Amino acid sequence: MSVSDKCHGTGSADSVGWVKPDNVRLATSDKPLLLECGAELYPVDVEYECYGELNEDKDNAILICHALTGDAHAAGWDPEADRRPWRQDRPGWWDGMIGPGKPYDTDKYFVICSNVLGSCYGTTGPGSTDPETGQPYGMDFPVVTVGDWVKLERRLTDHLGIRSLHTVSGGSVGGAQAMEWALEYPDAVSNVHIIGASDKLSAQGLAFNAVGRYAIMTDPRFNRGNYYGKEQPLDGLSVARRLAHITYLSDKAMERKFGRVLKNGERPRYEIVPEFEVESYLDHQGEKFVRRFDANSYIYITKAMDYYDASARGNGNIQKAFANCKCRFLLISFTSDWLYTPYQMKRLAKALMTGGKKVSYVNIPSDAGHDSFLTEIDNMGAVVDAHMHTDGGTRD
Repeated sequence: MSVSDKCHGTGSADSVGWVKPDNVRLATSDKPLLLECGAELYPVDVEYECYGELNEDKDNAILICHALTGDAHAAGWDPEADRRPWRQDRPGWWDGMIGPGKPYDTDKYFVICSNVLGSCYGTTGPGSTDPETGQPYGMDFPVVTVGDWVKLERRLTDHLGIRSLHTVSGGSVGGAQAMEWALEYPDAVSNVHIIGASDKLSAQGLAFNAVGRYAIMTDPRFNRGNYYGKEQPLDGLSVARRLAHITYLSDKAMERKFGRVLKNGERPRYEIVPEFEVESYLDHQGEKFVRRFDANSYIYITKAMDYYDASARGNGNIQKAFANCKCRFLLISFTSDWLYTPYQMKRLAKALMTGGKKVSYVNIPSDAGHDSFLTEIDNMGAVVDAHMHTDGGTRD
């Protein structure tokens, strides 16, 4: 069966239609994955989806990199959503960007999205079986990095027979993966789209992730990560999600959506209970999240997010770090994003331009906060579409 036979979805004119994930083993005892921490990991299985058709020259491939708690289901509809109920009645997380006639046009391009190492959506992670013990790894799973994710993605593209990517794109920590592709494989990618991200997470971002992990690891049910088959540390994971979700929104968005509205009338109850609409919203987000994500995976992925620093290759100098990169860069920030701020993206854009790189930078007006990379489809899509068809420019 060809790559296009395996991965091509069918459906309406503006959708990639029904899609099923594939799973492939990309690391074995004969060919282990050497991680940045020094560990050799095997076996390693990867879940991925792809849309559109790979052309004869195999030069029309686009890799989409997902964010913190995302997965490989970037577009289309899952015919087996019963196994993952949060997918019911909704398409892939970037469906507005991927499909026929959309910015990442599947009439022209072959689009791939894979789940990262350490997650809980089909790719090997802490919940997978440790071959040495026959039990889930738990916290015995080795620490992974964005660099490790990209090395595994490279193995996937090799498996699909793709030596060079037309574009690598991602939002949030997916943008860090796109950056790492430019750094690690400068001859293997022509365009890199970095959206709602930066070369490194700020100290404030590190602090939020640290508190989230602390909430999980101090849950009485955490049991040093050995909770599989037992009661889950759902309270800690729910708190971590509540905290993180605050960073995804802006002050203006929260004020518009919730303000100081009391959910049970106009007068306070004078009891120590959740009363404001914003509290109910955070409760809802926490409750939804614990039904679909693994606490250990959250710990590992946020740690990878923390470690990433693209400037490290240049001993702290971004220009030196990107000196060998040959691709065109598209950088998109959002005015109200305070997790990965426009200031950070502008700093990266200026450093790349000073280093002689081909850079287009756009700061999109939005009050949706960090979540803008998921919600500002029209404006973001127009910018991406323009970059896909022109040499681009720089605009703020």
